[in-house]
Amino acid sequence: MIYRAIVIGASAGGLHAIKTIVSALPSGFRLPIAIVQHLSPLTDNYWISMVDKLSAIAVKEADEKEKLEAGTVYIAPANYHLLVERDETLSLSIDPKVNYARPAIDTLFESAADVFRQQLVGVVLTGSNSDGALGLRRIKECGGLAVVQEPGTAEAGYMPEAAIAATQVDYILPLEKIASLFISIHQQTL
Repeated sequence: MIYRAIVIGASAGGLHAIKTIVSALPSGFRLPIAIVQHLSPLTDNYWISMVDKLSAIAVKEADEKEKLEAGTVYIAPANYHLLVERDETLSLSIDPKVNYARPAIDTLFESAADVFRQQLVGVVLTGSNSDGALGLRRIKECGGLAVVQEPGTAEAGYMPEAAIAATQVDYILPLEKIASLFISIHQQTL
């Protein structure tokens, strides 16, 4: 299968998990990645620039109507839902919270699944609520690949457990193995 995009959702413990994955990707990695990390609405984007400095690929805060580009990681701004539009641009929304969160993982996953269908990889990482479980199920319904961090390796295992309970997951991996899976998927697209 040829995959065209990756979406990742994280909550409690997610900053470490995101840094671990993104910093392990090589400079030639071409798949765009969109990420929702639950944060306080008042959080600044300093952590995004920190991950960018550690990464061989570009890491940035997502902008309204920005086209998804190869080899770039887009992170939802604090207090905005991040969605993928039919023309493969990103949009930001201040619609009500979903699963008590804005940005919500389900919102990103469901919109991306509708666009990329079976060419999407969805990943649920550490977290202490169920956000991402229904979105990952939607990705599977569209024929995409579902990946979940092994709950025992998560700082907060509830979110991975909820995703595993909600759908048939293709891979349950320790955090340190997720980037290797991404690299393997990327090599199949070359």
